[in-house]
Amino acid sequence: MDKQTISFRMDAEKVSALDTLAEALERDRSYLLNEAVANYLEVQSWQIEHIKSSLRQADAGQFVGHEAVKKMTRKWKRE
Repeated sequence: MDKQTISFRMDAEKVSALDTLAEALERDRSYLLNEAVANYLEVQSWQIEHIKSSLRQADAGQFVGHEAVKKMTRKWKRE
């Protein structure tokens, strides 16, 4: 995989915590940052795809209407 070097600013406390974690895991800072970015991108991609899917369903009229939701929630009320 082609790699590029980037830089960004981070609070000193976070850098220290990152280094402590890296030492405990016997990894380097770059490894942990790559893992964190990969996980972030995966979660964001998942969320965007679900939002797009939901919007397509709504555009196609595949959703529960307001009145139906109100009717369902009435059943949940405790007496």
